[in-house]
Amino acid sequence: MDELKFRRQAYGDPNNQDPDFLAEMHSSVEKEAFVNDLKMMDSKIERALDIDVPDDLAAKLLLNQQLHQHQQQRKRSGFTLALVASVAFIAGISFTLLRMAPVDLGQHALAHVYHETKALKADDNVQFSDVNFQLASLGTFGDSKFTQQPGKVYYSTFCDFQGVQSLHLVMQGEHSKVTLFIVPLENRMVLEEAFADNKYKGNGFVTDNAYMLLVGETSEDVNFVKKEVEQTFI
Repeated sequence: MDELKFRRQAYGDPNNQDPDFLAEMHSSVEKEAFVNDLKMMDSKIERALDIDVPDDLAAKLLLNQQLHQHQQQRKRSGFTLALVASVAFIAGISFTLLRMAPVDLGQHALAHVYHETKALKADDNVQFSDVNFQLASLGTFGDSKFTQQPGKVYYSTFCDFQGVQSLHLVMQGEHSKVTLFIVPLENRMVLEEAFADNKYKGNGFVTDNAYMLLVGETSEDVNFVKKEVEQTFI
């Protein structure tokens, strides 16, 4: 056996019992000492690796893994809850600011007429007693009411003026229909006596318990309905 093969076998397995290997090992004191050193090194390694494993090691490792996952989940959940809370807080603040912001009644009335186009097509022949019932049900107009029929009323329903429950009527003007909004008094409301856009004319006035907003295609129609309302609404 040549020197290189002997050393390869010695490193691979110093306890090799192959006759050729043993013969080569005993051929010299140096080779025998070399193999004995390797055997001693193997023994030390075996002793170092021979560690008793606790019976509950697997359970402890599993528990540690679960605790780590739980901590990570709590961090993610905490972030999610903080994000949700922040969004809710901002939404609440925005809603509060929206409710506190001034309301331009004229512009809101114009926008409402464009939005509720079906109202101008209705013909429900509403009686003033029905309108008074709607006013009373809101509870924000005091004793205000119509004392008699203010001309023909085609349509009457509740509407929302920037979070304020109001009444939306469509009435007959001198030549065409006029929309009337009856809105409870509030400090944040901003009322202009006259307002308009490219299509509609508007007029606003105040009674003891309400803002009256009239929107029609002509000033003549608006003024016609305004006189009727002033004569019948107290």
